[in-house]
Amino acid sequence: MEKYKFALAGNIIVDAVKYIDFLPEKLQLSAIERVENQLGGLVNNVGRTLAKLDPAAKTAVIGWIGEDAEGDFVLRELAKYPCLDTRFVKRQGKTSFTDVFTLIRTGERTFFTYKGADSLLAPEDIPYAEIQGAILHMGYALLLSGMDAPDAEYGTVLARTLAMARERGIITSVDVVSESGDRFERVVRPALKHADYLTVNDYEAGRITGIPLRDAQENLQMERLPQVCRALKDMGVKRWAVVHMPEIACGVDEEGRYWEAKSLNLPKGFIKSSVGAGDAFVAGLLYEAQRGSNMPAALRAANAVAASCLSQEGVQPMSEVMKLYDRFPVRV
Repeated sequence: MEKYKFALAGNIIVDAVKYIDFLPEKLQLSAIERVENQLGGLVNNVGRTLAKLDPAAKTAVIGWIGEDAEGDFVLRELAKYPCLDTRFVKRQGKTSFTDVFTLIRTGERTFFTYKGADSLLAPEDIPYAEIQGAILHMGYALLLSGMDAPDAEYGTVLARTLAMARERGIITSVDVVSESGDRFERVVRPALKHADYLTVNDYEAGRITGIPLRDAQENLQMERLPQVCRALKDMGVKRWAVVHMPEIACGVDEEGRYWEAKSLNLPKGFIKSSVGAGDAFVAGLLYEAQRGSNMPAALRAANAVAASCLSQEGVQPMSEVMKLYDRFPVRV
């Protein structure tokens, strides 16, 4: 039987996207021009991107959805990708969803999320024996109530789950969601010592380490990037600690070496939507890690996958994605 190359466990969300002319103030009214459902969350976004990069890359889909129409929608959409195996998806209650209010003119978005069935994810839901040899990517930390729960021995249930996977020889990876609270140290840090790979954005990296990467005017503090990446690695990440942002991607590898890869300088009109670009970056990075690529090559590929996600055409097979470097220069 063909082995899994990837296993994705965590948030399975339906995004109810509502397009509006303006975001109203308190007690004001704004008309919704149109509504559409889309797949969201780590499992859906990373899974579909991996399937597009390589339709032969068998991936185990792990998590919970509701016994409702939204859960049916998730399974129908994922069934379009034969390499995504959904037999480890369980059903109970109501599917987790996010109301995404999108400004028609600018594409700016405001989110309201409902923590539904995917909060039920527990260590016993992971099919450890079946995914030997795969990279197990889990998340989002801070958005999975069950996994974020405290654990007397490991700090959090997520940390326990990652530790159980590593004890069985499974390669682990963890992802984080951006939030404005003060839970990063308490919830995220315990998981890092049991993660082979960590991939976060600049905001999340700053909150985890306590070293902000942008000033009050949102200017990137480039000189802090090596310090932040090394701080993440020193928190226990076994292989790669990676930070991505619109301008650049960077990280520290298993040998303690720091690397950078500048993003593609995309022309005006190229970007259709920014939805899922962070997850696309993660998919590109893990795809290259599974292939045995070094960090410089993986960062470069991940930047290209994120860029392709932004385009009208969307993500293509990796060989086509890398041709973006023939079309566009990198940022200066």
